[in-house]
Amino acid sequence: MKNIENWLPTKFDFRRGKLKASKHSKHVSASSRLITNLIGKFYQRELTNHAKGKLLDLGCGYVPLYSAYKDLIDDNYCVDWADSIHKNDFLDLIADLNEPLEIDSQSFDTIVLSDVLEHIRKPELLWNEMYRVLKKEGKLLMNVPFFYWLHEEPYDYFRYTKHALKAMAEEAGFKIISITPIGGVPEVLADIFSENIKLIPLIGKPIVKFIQWSTWIFIHTGLGRKYSKKSANKFPYGYTVIAEKM
Repeated sequence: MKNIENWLPTKFDFRRGKLKASKHSKHVSASSRLITNLIGKFYQRELTNHAKGKLLDLGCGYVPLYSAYKDLIDDNYCVDWADSIHKNDFLDLIADLNEPLEIDSQSFDTIVLSDVLEHIRKPELLWNEMYRVLKKEGKLLMNVPFFYWLHEEPYDYFRYTKHALKAMAEEAGFKIISITPIGGVPEVLADIFSENIKLIPLIGKPIVKFIQWSTWIFIHTGLGRKYSKKSANKFPYGYTVIAEKM
């Protein structure tokens, strides 16, 4: 990663040993804090289990997961497209992920693709490229939304079922380690309500904070955890994927 000495946390912070959504609304809006915490929980756990060697962070933005993997790897290589408004000084390679990557085959031990695949117009090409640049037994860790609002338009193209993710991964040559729903009906409803209620002047933001907080409490009760997990089978907020190049 270029200019590593200038890196600062954005989307995620470590608080009390846990990867949490930033409290700064500049990086994470109040309506997204619940979901961001769930995604952070996944990456903190699974990067510890799988990240090693040289890591490729694709569609990295301002590298929000760096603090979660920096002590687990030897080096990270950051790739994203150019931001015409805000220059990104951390990029090692500016690239369109809809095109072949200017990266040597079998160069990386780990790939992270976080909240990116839905923005790729040619997903099969990217799957093939990720397989190509990974070393044998290299790991891919990723997450995608499913029940989620349109964002970063017009570059929001797809929502993927677990069946689509499995098919694309296996067609590219990957062995699936896990495809796991993240969030169920409580999380989906909290997200939908929060994204709409936040637009109400004066009272919107306090209501959103309450919805996010109360849903977090609920899904950590016995009943809430069970309902979230069961409902995620048909109404997932999104999916996490761990795959390996064989």
